[in-house]
Amino acid sequence: MSKGLARAALTGYRIAGIVLYPLAAPYLAYRTYKGKEDRQRRNERFGYASQPRPRGPLVWLHSASVGETLALIPLMRELCRREINVLLTTGTVTSAELVRTRLGDQVIHQYVPIDLKFPVKRFLRYWRPDACITAESEIWPTTVLELARRKIPQIRVNARISDRSFERWQRHDQVAEALFGRMSLVVAQSDLDAERFRDLGAWPVLVSGNLKGDTDPPPCDPSLVERYRQQIGGRKTWAAISTFEGEEKAAAKIHKALKARNGQLTIIVPRHPERADDIETMLKAQGLVVARRSRNDMLTEETDIFIGDSIGEMGLYLRLTEVAFVGRSLTGEGGQNPMEPAMVGCAVLSGSRVENFRDAYSNLVRRGGARLVRDTEMLAKAVHYLLSNDIARKKMIDAGQEATQEMRGALSATVKALEPYINPLTVSARLQPRNVAAQ
Repeated sequence: MSKGLARAALTGYRIAGIVLYPLAAPYLAYRTYKGKEDRQRRNERFGYASQPRPRGPLVWLHSASVGETLALIPLMRELCRREINVLLTTGTVTSAELVRTRLGDQVIHQYVPIDLKFPVKRFLRYWRPDACITAESEIWPTTVLELARRKIPQIRVNARISDRSFERWQRHDQVAEALFGRMSLVVAQSDLDAERFRDLGAWPVLVSGNLKGDTDPPPCDPSLVERYRQQIGGRKTWAAISTFEGEEKAAAKIHKALKARNGQLTIIVPRHPERADDIETMLKAQGLVVARRSRNDMLTEETDIFIGDSIGEMGLYLRLTEVAFVGRSLTGEGGQNPMEPAMVGCAVLSGSRVENFRDAYSNLVRRGGARLVRDTEMLAKAVHYLLSNDIARKKMIDAGQEATQEMRGALSATVKALEPYINPLTVSARLQPRNVAAQ
């Protein structure tokens, strides 16, 4: 694709956004009906602020998902420590709830404006960020171009790019260069990710490792853990976490196959809790007894499946077991973060489709803290082996925790890379009072 065609494509994207803008309201109304938007704060998606902008320097951070939000928490706390105002945007109700429970009023949270000219311009005109930091792989053309027009530094941290995305961008190399070339800095997760970003036009590109290695283990309420442990009693448990469609059926099949030998409780934590009703219906159709966290159901000896359909309680579910299958890897693609269960003290199992966490799984597998399986049958054998072999399970748990300790350090590398941008903001912040609304 020529540069002229690339410019035309981006211009066409912006024009299409203007033309389709009147359809944004009914589209978001439909998403609200489906539970995917916050009814009370829907105007934020059009760029209307619901909180005052504080006086002083402000850095805008954006994370698309729960996992990316968790990865950014240590960085946000570092910025707060430097007295820099932090505005965090997310795109999902689940992420917003996570921000509320983990960060409270330490940061300002808004829903990200839809990538159309008027909402983005309205958002930027109000918040006037001194820098924009985005996580991982999501890129929005209108937002990139509007930030560049205002000469606001655009920085990508914990950056990664999947095989599929890289191939897609390569087919439109001039469009990629027009967008990635506007990045002020890219801090990539791995050497491979860094090479790919450079190929697409980003510069400079540094490597930090994965910020998810520097997160704390997911918190939990100790009294809840104790309550559920008493209800579980002496039963063996295993968990299928961050599951996508099809993986809950696999977990049910494994539960039925192993129940006679182990009498285990199976914990299923869907990646999207709003799917819990459909999952429960599917499980009950197979004759399984189901309890749900959202209903505060008691776990009895007859309970087959415990559905973890609450937000922000992964720490609870992981502390009820020592064997965790991490989803989006058997029937889905890309994988989910294996470091949380390894940190907490679980032997980690996963399907083989884990390209989004390639380095993390490589380190865990190499150290013996994780095992990849090809299919449901192989997963069933691995679950049975770990439930019935205390020595092997303990060895995997220890190896996983050692591996996650080795993967720490990305936060300090990221902060060092960001110093040319955040050091001047730190000085400015400390020269003026904070928490005063800007006029």
